Amino acid sequence: MSKELEQLKEILGEISDINNASAVLGWDQQTYMPPMGAEARGQAQGTLDKLAHEKFTSAEVGKLLDALEKQVGDWDPDSDEARLVTVTRRHFDKDTKVPSKMVSERAELTTMGNQAWQEARMKSEFPIFEPHLEKLVDWARRFAELYAPYDHVYDPMLDIYEPGMKAADVKSIFDDIRPKQVDLIKRISEAQQVDDSVLHQPFDEKGQWDFGVGVVTDFGYDWKQGRLDKTTHPFQTTLGWGDHRITTRVYPDFFNPYFFGTLHEAGHAMHAQGVAESLKRTPLYNSPSLAIGESQSRMWENLVGRSKPFWEHYFPKLQKVFPDQLKGVDVDTFYKAINKVAPSYIRVEADEATYNLHIMLRMELEMAIMEGEAEVKKLPMYWSDLFTKYLGVTPPNDKEGVLQDVHWSFGLMGYFSTYALGNLVSAQLWEVIGRDIPDIEGKIRSAEFAPLLQWLNKHVHAPGAKFEPQEMVQRITGSKINGDAYIRYLEKKFTDIYGL
Repeated sequence: MSKELEQLKEILGEISDINNASAVLGWDQQTYMPPMGAEARGQAQGTLDKLAHEKFTSAEVGKLLDALEKQVGDWDPDSDEARLVTVTRRHFDKDTKVPSKMVSERAELTTMGNQAWQEARMKSEFPIFEPHLEKLVDWARRFAELYAPYDHVYDPMLDIYEPGMKAADVKSIFDDIRPKQVDLIKRISEAQQVDDSVLHQPFDEKGQWDFGVGVVTDFGYDWKQGRLDKTTHPFQTTLGWGDHRITTRVYPDFFNPYFFGTLHEAGHAMHAQGVAESLKRTPLYNSPSLAIGESQSRMWENLVGRSKPFWEHYFPKLQKVFPDQLKGVDVDTFYKAINKVAPSYIRVEADEATYNLHIMLRMELEMAIMEGEAEVKKLPMYWSDLFTKYLGVTPPNDKEGVLQDVHWSFGLMGYFSTYALGNLVSAQLWEVIGRDIPDIEGKIRSAEFAPLLQWLNKHVHAPGAKFEPQEMVQRITGSKINGDAYIRYLEKKFTDIYGL
């Protein structure tokens, strides 16, 4: 290792430590922090984020990168060292455009914004959150201007979460799959409908909790590196190597939210747990993008957790936990119930056929807000109108409408499209997995998840953020991100369920 690389890694390690400390504060904020702690927490996180930003954008880091770029030509371009220089340079060039004052400002805005969102959501009153969102949108617009000229004001925000992609790329993908999904939903609506009343019963919280913990343990979630806690909106967070935590929420009268939400977050955590240890305390100790990350959570949640083979194994176990609720119910009835297609208000509880429409709606709103075509104070009205247009139902209140997701309270404009892209990537990967692990359905039916997790560790998890998302997908599947595999998956699954 050259002297310059050693020096760079030392600085990056210290920055990682600061970011991990900030992440601990963020996790605590959403799990155990008392409401009145928001102001002090925002100031503390703002200070930490500012310190990390100033350390990373220092002249010293710039000089080390200049020196290393003269050496990197002699290295294997796919080596950890070469990729570290490339990825660090990309982040450095982006971050040096952002004043450190804006970094600390954002931390304080998001901390106070999240606290306001929680209150607004609980009371179903958007005006409580509105002034905070106004400030966060203003911050996002000022951030975007730092990267002008751009093709679209949304591009700089999207690039944070999906490196190398532009709004036009995502719109093109969505424009291709939207009519196909709308057609599928129409055909399903004309078929005999599925009864999902079995899911809407009293389910004891401890029974739900223990069953979900057992399943994610079977998946391979390593409890020595994690824990499970309650929160308002489920999330996964990495607080450093060997510390990958998940959170969830439990509904006492609906089976789906806790169980599938927990599988989803465990998928994220197993991805994080699988990143090569050699990459820790560097920018490579991460996912290439949120779409790649979402491909892992959606895969475990849906392609595994909502599959028929999965429930052929686990349904008898669930019946033992809830014998009264599931008495006389067969696995086929339960499988169809958890896969019922119907427009719903809540994104995280949406079925696979309609889920992407929730994302397209949000992206359309975000782009309009960033462009200044939509006013923040009118978001509940815009939301209601677009929701009716996209899904054919109208949310009854702000809690089940514009306030349902936590992301805007953290200033995450440009984030939502990655959920739909993650769905597409999960199906692309699944087709390759089906070729590499020919009896994958049989293994799921036997609850043998190790081969799947090992495959994912090797191809997706271990490389961390060495490769940009499109490059990683191309390397594994032979094509860039597209919706073809996902549409094939949906067509096959719902043709079987609904007899289309």
